[in-house]
Amino acid sequence: MNEIYNKIVQQLQQEGVLHVSLIDPDPIKQTIEDAGKMAKIAAAAGTDIIFIGGSTCFDRAYIDNTILDIKKQCNLPVILFPGSISGISAKADAALFMSLLNSTNHYYISGQQALASFTMKSFDMEPIGTAYLIVEPGSGAGWLGDVKLLPRSKPEISLGYALAAEYFGFKMVYLEAGSGSEATVPESIIRLIKKSLTIPIIVGGGIRTKADAVAIVNAGADLIVQGTILEEMLLKDHGKSLSETIAAIKLAGKKKLESSS
Repeated sequence: MNEIYNKIVQQLQQEGVLHVSLIDPDPIKQTIEDAGKMAKIAAAAGTDIIFIGGSTCFDRAYIDNTILDIKKQCNLPVILFPGSISGISAKADAALFMSLLNSTNHYYISGQQALASFTMKSFDMEPIGTAYLIVEPGSGAGWLGDVKLLPRSKPEISLGYALAAEYFGFKMVYLEAGSGSEATVPESIIRLIKKSLTIPIIVGGGIRTKADAVAIVNAGADLIVQGTILEEMLLKDHGKSLSETIAAIKLAGKKKLESSS
């Protein structure tokens, strides 16, 4: 039941960092075919995993068909990043089973997870227990999740939530600045959390440039997620800049492994 998660951990031990391409199965953003093309180009550029999800995707049939088309275009693991119960699809390989720990609404902490558990069980899908923590500015994810945003200027508050997540038994911590955010999760927060946690750290939101991505890896991120900027990259140069970004973070990941050995 931990096949995908174990592969992630093993790959991290070998490479130091993984790149994740987030594709939002939203008909307003792109067609099913375009999502498949995005995945194909991202795979060719060197991305390691495809996340499927978003804050406003509610059409399960559209999600199913998007995943099926993506799987035609590449052989990468497809993992759900569900914004709600409706974001769960049997066509994926695994799902981030997320709890939004800094929400003020218990529905996003454990309520919808209890309801989603029945669907996950019926799909016999691998759940990857993930604590989801939203940092200022938070963007749409923060607003939709009734979040008490983690302050950028107080890294120790984020550390407290991250430590609690590991003590609860979560397998990963996802630090989120918000899709399309103008600012990434601060390096100071990532660095402080990395010093104390033994589980992988995912970082997403606002990672727009190669320099952003490398800085976040150097701060301690294990998985880098790019979504909004991914769409722009692929439209602009068909994956050239994405390939350069991935090559740069892989080099940073290798150096991180060498320095820790």
